[in-house]
Amino acid sequence: MKKTLVLGASPNPIRFSYKAVKSLVRHGHEAVLIGNRQGQVNWQDILIGKPKLTDIHTVTMYLNPERQKEYYDYILSLSPKRIIFNPGSENQELIQLAMEKGIEVCVACTLIMLNTNNY
Repeated sequence: MKKTLVLGASPNPIRFSYKAVKSLVRHGHEAVLIGNRQGQVNWQDILIGKPKLTDIHTVTMYLNPERQKEYYDYILSLSPKRIIFNPGSENQELIQLAMEKGIEVCVACTLIMLNTNNY
């Protein structure tokens, strides 16, 4: 079980971040949701801002590179083992910062990783 922060979570069922939360839970992973508006996925609240979190194994990114900038220090302060850059969220600047901190970087799709047992 890998505690996963879904950054860019959305309560909209057609968004990939919503589908990722559902799939993470279905595969037995704990999901923590942060988004820019309140809502719920699977009866779980979407948090706003930069809440104090612990034991985050993976950050899965659903924000475009420009919107990620305000979260750089926050993400790195969580000391995750891995950051997954889903399609459209690829960000060379954050990838470099993460690698310098020894954080594994994956440019991949969380949904595919889960469905192929590569998570």
